[in-house]
Amino acid sequence: MSDPRPFTYQGRELDVFATAANWKAYWSSRIRRWIGGDVLEVGAGQGVNTLLLHGAGVRSWLCQEPDPALAAAARNAVSDTPGCSVQVGTIESIGSLKFDSILYIDVLEHIEADREELAAASRALREGGHLIVLSPAHQFLFSQFDASIGHYRRYNRASLRACSPPDCSLDAMFYLDCAGVMASLGNRILLRRDQPAQAHIDFWDTCLVPVSQMVDRVFGYRLGKTICGVWTKLDRGV
Repeated sequence: MSDPRPFTYQGRELDVFATAANWKAYWSSRIRRWIGGDVLEVGAGQGVNTLLLHGAGVRSWLCQEPDPALAAAARNAVSDTPGCSVQVGTIESIGSLKFDSILYIDVLEHIEADREELAAASRALREGGHLIVLSPAHQFLFSQFDASIGHYRRYNRASLRACSPPDCSLDAMFYLDCAGVMASLGNRILLRRDQPAQAHIDFWDTCLVPVSQMVDRVFGYRLGKTICGVWTKLDRGV
């Protein structure tokens, strides 16, 4: 964090995945109930997820993004959204601010010191507040695409649980998009692409995500290419 040079995100996939309307509607529906009050979104990117998740029950929303160019795009995107602001920085930049919900949407896998990151996030949570992580699942699916956009890892239940902050309880952990596992495995073994083609994203979002929405329930959310963990900050007396 002492490096004075501004951070620049190397991935070029944000615009491609921004069109994945079915997927965004799906995963957001699964986590929205834990979001409310004063919200911190770490690694907010272009602000696309902010607009998706902001709603009733939100008092304020701070988009935090280390890339100045992405932060500028986010600032433009949320300019008309009540209570939203954008800060160039990381979790270490928030000072004494406290939040009721802290979000890491496709962000934690980009951070080498992931346990330390979530420990710092928990210190910024109010008692009873929620820490929400959504990340790509299963290291066997790690591909050239993951490497090209700066992923350190993909998670499973054990590795994500190992990141649990000591002052938080793990309330929920589940997988999403079981149909997408085969698509990711195909890219890992056959296509070996370092960037997704728009046609492939469109096929996945239009054809596979609706299948996952039905089949994930059958498997009890125990299989999928994305994993979500939700923690609650413990009361001091607990």
